[in-house]
Amino acid sequence: MLVTLPPDYRPTGDEEFMSPLQLEYFRQKLLKWRGDLLREAGETLTSMGQGGIIEADLTDRASVETDRALELRTRDRARKLIAKIDQALERVENGTYGYCEETGEPIGLRRLEARPIATLSIEAQERHERMERVHRDD
Repeated sequence: MLVTLPPDYRPTGDEEFMSPLQLEYFRQKLLKWRGDLLREAGETLTSMGQGGIIEADLTDRASVETDRALELRTRDRARKLIAKIDQALERVENGTYGYCEETGEPIGLRRLEARPIATLSIEAQERHERMERVHRDD
């Protein structure tokens, strides 16, 4: 079903949770975020592909190498984030987006606005983090 968003649309608690309008809003938000990450990754590849490190000074060379290593770690995190965005887009398509994977309860619009790839409600996320801490302390 094709849904056209009004230009200034923001989901509110007054409407049906994950209505077609809300789903389209989050779908577009996820697609924009994904596009931004892919564009940044392309820019990184372009800048890194512009030859080797030509700094004569060892300190400058070390600095450039450190910057490149940091950039590669950042791109790796972005790659993982793109995979999570793709999973969220799948949930939009199959109708499970916005619902906690653990409880089936709505995740909440404020949480989804802040973290559109969220798969757990705040309560379930907190429980999950408490369990991780308990097991990490063992």
